[in-house]
Amino acid sequence: MSETQTIKLDTKGNTDIIDITDEINQILNTFQIESGIVNLFVVGSTAGLTMIEYEPGLVRDTKELFQRIAPREKDYWHHEKWHDDNGSAHVRATLLKPDITVPFSNKKLSLGTWQQVTLIDFDTRPRRREIIVTIIS
Repeated sequence: MSETQTIKLDTKGNTDIIDITDEINQILNTFQIESGIVNLFVVGSTAGLTMIEYEPGLVRDTKELFQRIAPREKDYWHHEKWHDDNGSAHVRATLLKPDITVPFSNKKLSLGTWQQVTLIDFDTRPRRREIIVTIIS
């Protein structure tokens, strides 16, 4: 048995890190499925999903990490193709995955105390993001 729902949210871009754990748990509560796995998939090639301890220091550390790995100010071959400025966003997104799967039990994600599911939007401008949530028992 499976159910699907979508989370839509507005981001600021520029490595905007958003905790989506509560939204996922709210979705789990709307269905009859008590336990299983939930798969999340962000649509687009300049964002990714991961788990972090969502606290201000680590959020800042994570943003700085991606800036060191794929600096925004660098010239990217991608810019040659589309004449845009988001090559760093595409490179950063390749380091994450567009999807993540998490088990759940009693209609709640089975996470450790310091784990939160996060969306990271690397694009160079605000975006409307769509995350497809598939619940499987």
